[in-house]
Amino acid sequence: MKVVITGSLGNIGKPLVKELVQKGHTVMVISSKSDKQKDIEAIGAIAAIGVLEDVDFLVSIFTGADAVYAMIPPNFATTDSRAYYQQIGRNYVQAIRQTGVKRVVHLSSWGAHLDKGTGFILGSHDAECLLNELKDVAVTHLRAGFIYYNLYNFIDMIKRAGFIRSNYGDDDKIVMVAPEDIASAAAEELVTVGTGVNIRYVASGEYTAHEAASILGAAIGKPDLKWVTVSNEQMQAGMAQHGVPSHIIINSIELGASIHNGTLKEDYELHKPLTMGKVKLKDFAKDFAVAFAKN
Repeated sequence: MKVVITGSLGNIGKPLVKELVQKGHTVMVISSKSDKQKDIEAIGAIAAIGVLEDVDFLVSIFTGADAVYAMIPPNFATTDSRAYYQQIGRNYVQAIRQTGVKRVVHLSSWGAHLDKGTGFILGSHDAECLLNELKDVAVTHLRAGFIYYNLYNFIDMIKRAGFIRSNYGDDDKIVMVAPEDIASAAAEELVTVGTGVNIRYVASGEYTAHEAASILGAAIGKPDLKWVTVSNEQMQAGMAQHGVPSHIIINSIELGASIHNGTLKEDYELHKPLTMGKVKLKDFAKDFAVAFAKN
């Protein structure tokens, strides 16, 4: 098969490309950075240097493809992340329609079934809705849980305060997933013939914030590490004090609140994956400890 991968060689893209190449598929990787070309070609894929905002570029790359892995890279620089997701989503839809691609695997998120109150994830909801408009195209939305590498964002806080704090924590349950497990699910879906629109949740494990803190703490030599819950107002004040832009604060608080009140995982609870991914939080904690020591 000829498969197009968006998202360059990121945490998910790299293992995904490697697996597809190893299985004999022709893989074209879209990257906005020309210096990634050598790395892409080194693992046996074809580099396509361009930006997702350029529909004509997407059309040229999607032409002749059997399947497309469509992900929307986060853009924290924009003050309207939802409009950004909608723009890239519309570009994908236009390019898919013009080129006749029949198989699309879209990286989405748990909570994407909701149309309000989830902050950053609203962009994934909008992208799903746009892709659902495609006719005669098999679309699978991979709704990934909280990706392990987001935990790196807490390293500075742990070093500064000695604990993790957010507007979710303690006994709140978090559905977590390794990027490698997302890549495996994407690779499987891309080469599977499908019909219509399908939802597939991807998770590596379910942990309370307390359990997650204990696992990470054990790995970094802080066995008593806590993950405590604070109010939305306390979280807002703390983020503002550290100079976080207001649009990121608003989205972060909404997202955290939806984890704390349980709405984010309501649909996940009804459609859990039959099997969990292979990479557990204890496995990731080793990488977390290395990053913690370096910072």
